[in-house]
Amino acid sequence: MKLIWTAAIAAALAACSGDKPAAAAGEPVEAAPATQAAAAAASGRPESRAFSDWKAVCDNGGRCMTWSGMGTGGWLAIWLDAGPDARPEIAMDLSAISGVPIRLVIDGRPQDLTAPAADEVGFRVPAADVPATLARLASAREIKLVAPEMDGEIPSAGASAAMLWIDERQGRLGTTTALIRKGDRPASAVPAAPALPAVVAAPAISQSGFGDEGQTLPAALEALPAVKACRAETSFNADISKAVMSARLDASTELWAVPCFAGAYNMGHDWYVTGPGGRDPRAATLPSASGEPSSGTVNGGYDPGTRTISAFSKGRGLGDCGVASTWTWTGRTFVLTEESSMEDCEGVPADFWPTTWRTR
Repeated sequence: MKLIWTAAIAAALAACSGDKPAAAAGEPVEAAPATQAAAAAASGRPESRAFSDWKAVCDNGGRCMTWSGMGTGGWLAIWLDAGPDARPEIAMDLSAISGVPIRLVIDGRPQDLTAPAADEVGFRVPAADVPATLARLASAREIKLVAPEMDGEIPSAGASAAMLWIDERQGRLGTTTALIRKGDRPASAVPAAPALPAVVAAPAISQSGFGDEGQTLPAALEALPAVKACRAETSFNADISKAVMSARLDASTELWAVPCFAGAYNMGHDWYVTGPGGRDPRAATLPSASGEPSSGTVNGGYDPGTRTISAFSKGRGLGDCGVASTWTWTGRTFVLTEESSMEDCEGVPADFWPTTWRTR
């Protein structure tokens, strides 16, 4: 196999962390100085940290999430947008079971939860109970998710430090909006969320003759050494070798995807931008939140309606961990428009993964 998903996740999360070491289990954690955290937030730079058994991520727009799991398909997450008007939310689930109510029990005291809608997942703490629940989680010795005939424990070590880091990064320390270190300063003292980059997609264009079925790779692409290597890697399966995708980007520019590897639940393509008929091929540049671009995707595809390449690299077949990314063609290049990732395979659905990059 040419590529495995863990490499993509490690690169994205390690780069976002700013090379800061994770705290060892049980080790007291001092969050970064408020001025340093505020500078990082103001710059719109994504960042991640680990605090014992809890992890925290803030994206380029200042949206932060912290979470932990029980290792058996149960998880609890807290997230909060940047800015003075944002309010925190708490969600959790026992993903090993479905269709039954669960309870959150903190140090033996149960907390009522709101059940998800029929087509949703994740039980939530009612908005009115969130501030008190955050305080209890920060000082908890035991956090449990309980369901009929099943329960599991969410590790408590690191929860307080993770919430403190978010308070510092969003400039909430000492304000009425802080997750745990509240004060008398008003919400208006909280900095505004960083402005998200604006991305404008190129106009749509006819895709006659292009698509993701029955495509023949142009000779100029077949001749590239990197493409020959991909062809050799996928020669064991004719269906995989034929999984060539193409699109027309504009009157003189084409997009081609070459199948490069396949596994049980992941399939990789390398993408090329060419002239008409596949002439003058060059590897596409697909940026990432970590700043390390690539020309490859895992489980990727192109949507001519939105002018986007989307990819979903699965950490395992359930699709509850990995990296999800979207890039938009602007007429000149592909721009990263959204990225989210989850390194822990705890049953967290992709809709709840922390974002590392957003645009408008």
